[in-house]
Amino acid sequence: MAKLDEITRESWILSTFPEWGTWLNEEIEETKVEPGKVAMWWLGNMGLWVKTEGNANICMDLWVATGKRTGKNKLMKPKHQHQRAVGCVALQPNLRTTPCVIDPFAIKELDALMATHSHSDHIDQNVAAAVLQNCPEAKFIGPKTCTDIWRKWGVPEEKLVTVRPGDVVTVKDAKIRALESFDRTMLLTVAEDVVLKDKLPPDMDDMAVNYLIETEAGNIYNAGDSHHSNYFVKHGNENKVDVAFVGFGENPRGMTDKLTSSDVLRVAEELKTQVVIPIHHDIWSNFMADPKEITLLWNYRKDRMKYKFKPYIWQPGGKFVFPDNKDDMEYMYPRGFEDAFTIEPDLPFKSFL
Repeated sequence: MAKLDEITRESWILSTFPEWGTWLNEEIEETKVEPGKVAMWWLGNMGLWVKTEGNANICMDLWVATGKRTGKNKLMKPKHQHQRAVGCVALQPNLRTTPCVIDPFAIKELDALMATHSHSDHIDQNVAAAVLQNCPEAKFIGPKTCTDIWRKWGVPEEKLVTVRPGDVVTVKDAKIRALESFDRTMLLTVAEDVVLKDKLPPDMDDMAVNYLIETEAGNIYNAGDSHHSNYFVKHGNENKVDVAFVGFGENPRGMTDKLTSSDVLRVAEELKTQVVIPIHHDIWSNFMADPKEITLLWNYRKDRMKYKFKPYIWQPGGKFVFPDNKDDMEYMYPRGFEDAFTIEPDLPFKSFL
């Protein structure tokens, strides 16, 4: 045990963060996915880990950094995408509210690191460095905005896979299909010296993509930060979607950046998915939302609208296995104590219980 005069701010940080240590890393590594199943873990924000029966390990949008850490500068970064969108100037109070549930430098088995788009809470230099150092076979898959950033950070060209809608990348027994994104905020994410007013926006297909991961057990759709679009219907018509992940949040006044509860149900219906899982609502203090609102609205509408899907309320660090959990409605962390009274308790007397 350290003496108090040996404890420093640095020792505290190293002994505390990431808050889950390597617990989740170990769980993912130790999981053997049974035939006909596919396992998923929520890494917080839009971070997802997918593991197939053929041991394909795919990680998407993992972010282990922070939001705001000080309020001393009261102004938003000039030409930030939110400033462009709504004409705001005050600092955005986006504090991170979810712990880091995975240690990127303890990731040893990864076949593909993917990003839906290049916003800083979806592409992380710490994760990129860890994967580059520890997973020599891993590919870095993303739209041009993402591969440009990875290249700038030092990821070798042979590891980069730039995708546009229509492209397909095979990773062991999984097929990763790039689809159109509807993340209109990305169209405002351009260099500071670019003026967008009265001009055509950049090409979305270079900026962001949605993904469909096709596996033997089922297909997983990741909508990234897409807003609602009627084009989700086309994706649902042309692809079999079993589990859909969408970005949900409570939009501040004057801002539209996340899907609302009604939007989530609409997207699920359009994709013809079996399960819709809202994520992203956990991370930002100023966009935090209660996903049970989705369940409430689903219950209100499901009989009249003849919904053929169910919403699932997840928790960061939680595991979801398809099809095992497809009829569940809500996640609960393992509670432990399953082996209670398998040995004799050490009690003064039994009536102590």
